[in-house]
Amino acid sequence: MSRAIRKPAAERRADITAAAIDLALEEGLAGITMRAVATRIGVAPALVAHYEPNMDELVTSTFRAIVGGELDELEVQLAPVSSASKKLDLLVGTLLDGSRDAVTHVWVDGWSLGRRNEILAEGVRAEMDRWHAAITRILVDGSATGEFRVREADAVAWQILGMIDGLNAHALVRWGRDADRADLLRSVLDAILRTETAQTPTETTSLKRDF
Repeated sequence: MSRAIRKPAAERRADITAAAIDLALEEGLAGITMRAVATRIGVAPALVAHYEPNMDELVTSTFRAIVGGELDELEVQLAPVSSASKKLDLLVGTLLDGSRDAVTHVWVDGWSLGRRNEILAEGVRAEMDRWHAAITRILVDGSATGEFRVREADAVAWQILGMIDGLNAHALVRWGRDADRADLLRSVLDAILRTETAQTPTETTSLKRDF
């Protein structure tokens, strides 16, 4: 291997972070090894070890960058949407559109590897808490505006998140039909939440769900 170009520490860490994210999306979290990262950026493994001496921490920060970044991106999309029911529908449609299997793979790896890696498990729990809180906020807001009637938003948010995760995990082994994932969840939510159709002056149809 030719001698690596000397870079400022911040730039080298950014290279390592980017390489770890690429490896995780392509090969899963197990693909993040010191040697693989070093090969990806064209340096010796010892240089990666200098900047990232704890690979468990690198795997965890990579996991959080990927799944947390997805939530950050989604919240930007949801921000201009005024209706809580439309936010929930957009969230379901976006997460179950069949285009995010690489991120689902990272989630599944996090749950599996986190069983024996407490550093990773802590990161997984933190990101699950963030996603749960985001869904809970939508349900609480919808209850406040009369779009939803939610008695236990916290519990319902866990149910929704669990169904999203389950349907996406099933798709990794090509079980079920990708195109039906979002509509399947919508129909299940309608059944569970006892959807009623109501007319409002501002919208043709408003869904009022009794949680």
